[in-house]
Amino acid sequence: MPGRSDGTRAIALVGPGGAGKTSLAEALLFAGGALDRQGSVDARTSVGDASAEARARSASTELNLMHFDFMDDHFVLLDAPGSVGFAADGALGIAAADLAIVVVDPESDRAILAEPMLRQLESLGIPHLIFVNKIDQARGSIRDLLEALQPMSSSPLVARQIPIREGDKITGFVDLALERAFHYRPGKPSEQIDIPTTLAERETEDRFHMLEQLADHDDALLEQLLMDEQPDRATIFADISRETRENLVVPVLFGSALNGFGVRRLLKALRHDAPAPAAAAERLGGNGNCAFVFKISHGGSMGRLALARVFGGTLSEGAELGIEDGHVRVGTLFAVQGEKTAKVAKAGAGDVVAIAKADGVHAGQWIGGTGRAPQVNRPACNYALAITTQDRKDDVRLSTALQKLCEEDPSLSWEQDEALHETRLRGISDEHLKVALATMTRRYGVAVNARPPTVGFKESIRKPVTQRGRHKKQSGGHGQFGDVVIEIKPLPRGSGIQFDDRITGGVVPKQWIPAVEAGVRDATEKGPLGFPVVDVSVTLVDGSYHSVDSSEIAFRTAGRIAMHEALAAASPHLLEPVHKVTVLSPGSATSRITSAIASRRGQMLGMDSRDGWSRWDKVEALVPEIELQGLDAELRSLSQGLATYESGFDHLAELNGTQAEKVVRELEPV
Repeated sequence: MPGRSDGTRAIALVGPGGAGKTSLAEALLFAGGALDRQGSVDARTSVGDASAEARARSASTELNLMHFDFMDDHFVLLDAPGSVGFAADGALGIAAADLAIVVVDPESDRAILAEPMLRQLESLGIPHLIFVNKIDQARGSIRDLLEALQPMSSSPLVARQIPIREGDKITGFVDLALERAFHYRPGKPSEQIDIPTTLAERETEDRFHMLEQLADHDDALLEQLLMDEQPDRATIFADISRETRENLVVPVLFGSALNGFGVRRLLKALRHDAPAPAAAAERLGGNGNCAFVFKISHGGSMGRLALARVFGGTLSEGAELGIEDGHVRVGTLFAVQGEKTAKVAKAGAGDVVAIAKADGVHAGQWIGGTGRAPQVNRPACNYALAITTQDRKDDVRLSTALQKLCEEDPSLSWEQDEALHETRLRGISDEHLKVALATMTRRYGVAVNARPPTVGFKESIRKPVTQRGRHKKQSGGHGQFGDVVIEIKPLPRGSGIQFDDRITGGVVPKQWIPAVEAGVRDATEKGPLGFPVVDVSVTLVDGSYHSVDSSEIAFRTAGRIAMHEALAAASPHLLEPVHKVTVLSPGSATSRITSAIASRRGQMLGMDSRDGWSRWDKVEALVPEIELQGLDAELRSLSQGLATYESGFDHLAELNGTQAEKVVRELEPV
């Protein structure tokens, strides 16, 4: 892997879904000579997004790795999914990058889509620049776009170019640092031209503004500007590089990935402005010769692979290296190009490789050194499906397949709900889980049926009741006899089932009282409405026994009979679980979101601005669990895909009327 003496640069491609990150990766690979012909996402010929699931969606569903050389420098691309449902897959990889390119659309009304990623990069301290893609389709102005984006960044956005327009099309750009103009040529390097006379005044104005922004962090440059002296280009480029690496400014470039416009200018910026790998190692706390594992992959023919970035030295096959809780022997090393792998003898500083047979290593762990796992923000996993195998013979294989899926994608989890007898797969969205299940079928041959999980309805009572329960059976020889009287009454929410006795005179022998309690609790597993019973006090007050026919089983049966009949007579009613929901949303969508919550029987608790975010709100509400089904998709549809929510159980609330009747009639009881 050739490259600079200080190592390979890792560049993360991030931004909203549909902005063209994978297309930009193709353009960079082509410009760097790694491809003879630039592929296309729409034509399903791209190096990235090569999995069946990504091809079907024409969008990224997982992190893609690629590499190329440009002017004797080696680069690795980490193309991260833009959709919120899949973004967590690339989070640790992004954190290990040297620099991130935030790819955005040219229209200012879509600028808000970039804010979550801009905030994430700032919180992680990752240097970044903005690439405005699809510039040949731009309707608005770059100035309007920058004005819309600036409130989302604590560092100033520094426009390094201004567009050249011919009619309603952008056909080239003026480089403000170079003071040169270029005309776009599809698939070829841009052609240098004279700066149009119509842009001369704007070029002077915008260049001075760029220099003023840089001078905020360079006293010598500031003094030159105050003295009306023209700084030399070397000073300007040095300032741009230093201030980008130190997160003092965010440069803005533009172009068109599909046509190759502005791609070589972007590559030159990466050569000069991307920090050396040592800076990322320092940011992550990595010490010595080490590697940071950012993802586990089970997708290829090589089996389990640990994707890692090397820092500080050389990583070779067969090396015995320490990990947090032991040692690991490094297996075969592979360079990754989309879905293809190629064996490499060793990996140097900055390289990204796939390590075979690293069975004891997990994502977020360091090999051969110490460091910390980045605190990346992952969306809440609010969506769940109850799954069953289509072929019962696959039941044993199901757990293995789920474990591999969840190890590969940290935003997936699965659980066995013993109370509801369900296997649940949990993820970020409906689409996220559909892709996961399709992947499981394709890779592991395990096909499942999926449905919404059972809602944990309960039932309780409204009034106290005294009830006798008698079990008497004679069938030759010893019979069965148990006789009890119980009092039941409602308890406050959260009290559970409480059992006590006030037996005097031994009317129910002491050794059989536990059997009565067991029968009572048997009856609470499924009440008269068909759901588990909660918040009821039960007191054994009287009874009788037979010296020959009474037994533990007889009194357990009598307790169950008494409890069944008592519950039916005590005005049973349904209880539904209610969740506290916190929604984070752009302010432009808040009113629509509060209406959506109200339509789901939600009770508003309050609304406030989101801390540290421009024009975002935080909405808190109580929403019945059954109404959360599909909420994630609705919130996203109302907010350009940006709104997210977290929820957690808050309390049980009484459910009456037609809604309760519908639940009892339609939901499968536990």
